[in-house]
Amino acid sequence: MTGPLDDVVVVDLSRALAGPHATMMLGDLGARVVKVEVPGRGDDTRGWGPPFVGEEGARESTYFLSANRNKESIALDLKADADRATLLGLVDRADVLVENFRPGVLDRLGLGVETLLERNPRLVVLSITGFGHDGPEGGRAGYDQIAQGEAGLMSLTGSGPDDPQRVGVPIGDLLAGIYGAYGVLAALHERHRTGAGQVVRTSLLAAVTGVHAFQGTRWTVAGEVGRAQGNHHPSIAPYGLFRCRDGAVQIAVGSEALWRRFCLAFGLDADAEGMRSNPERVARRDQVIKVVEDAFEPYDADALLTRLADAGIPAGRVRTLDEVYAWEQTASQGLLVDVEHTSLGTLTLPGPPLRFFDADGAEVTRREHRAPPVLDEHAARIRAWLDAAARPGAPGLDAAGPSASAPTASAPGPEAGA
Repeated sequence: MTGPLDDVVVVDLSRALAGPHATMMLGDLGARVVKVEVPGRGDDTRGWGPPFVGEEGARESTYFLSANRNKESIALDLKADADRATLLGLVDRADVLVENFRPGVLDRLGLGVETLLERNPRLVVLSITGFGHDGPEGGRAGYDQIAQGEAGLMSLTGSGPDDPQRVGVPIGDLLAGIYGAYGVLAALHERHRTGAGQVVRTSLLAAVTGVHAFQGTRWTVAGEVGRAQGNHHPSIAPYGLFRCRDGAVQIAVGSEALWRRFCLAFGLDADAEGMRSNPERVARRDQVIKVVEDAFEPYDADALLTRLADAGIPAGRVRTLDEVYAWEQTASQGLLVDVEHTSLGTLTLPGPPLRFFDADGAEVTRREHRAPPVLDEHAARIRAWLDAAARPGAPGLDAAGPSASAPTASAPGPEAGA
């Protein structure tokens, strides 16, 4: 089983994280993703570390490994005629092209959107930028932490208004990739009706702003500016991280029914002054936190979580990443996959977050995944595929190419180029 996109070819000109995350999502769904990299050094993230793994001379960045499963790699110098011809051959046979250059770079290379769509009118082009392709600041370089700050997310994250913090993962890049993949799927669906491709654009600014959720309408509708306030919800109480005897647990008392159930379980008065309704509790958050933590003080975290579960109160612990990946629930959801890497051997990677089932309830999720490629690993196979397709009278080739079911052959080393 390959996935619902196993007839789709994606040319990935992107690097770093937003674009590669989008193309990895498409690859997880079965698309054939051809990653075009800079000869000699490859994607920027191949050099982002430590940590690196592998023997000297064949080291791989764990950052690169996080965003490039289910892809093939070919190194092309887009300023060299022969390599440009190879790229254009890929464009001619692609369904999707993904790029995250700064606005104008592809045009200067003679590979602007109009040129691409003229060659292949059915092509869907995904373009991801830092702050948008146009507007007064459309040409700015986009890096995740800068976008988290500029798009307001850091002002909402931290222990308080004077302690802005970045999210612990590059969430702007990841969200832009997720929104980009979502846009590509919509454009492919529309192509079934119209026969025509189109351009999908998103940015780190758009992606982060797109998840402001209630904090956005809090300002646009109510005129209130949200500020960071640590681990407690600005609109619901009690909802957050609360100390107990040997640590802390999180609870989410998201309804009045849950509040009354919570009070019953811990001997509290649900109708005490200032506690009867959620707006009253939010207005007295500090008081609520003290009441809850006083009730939790006699309990160790494990015993407290058991008592909360028995009372039907949503609750949980704060796990470290090693604990998350050792958790049976994580494994049960397919969130770990084993792959065979060309130089590193068997690797366990975080897996895709989607599962698919047929009408009878049988899982039809893709079960086998490809390891992230070494630089230029699939050049020979990709060129063979393009050469076969270019022969006069050659039959149409599917997305998998001429030898997709065969083991990946060793490819020649990176070609010279700038």
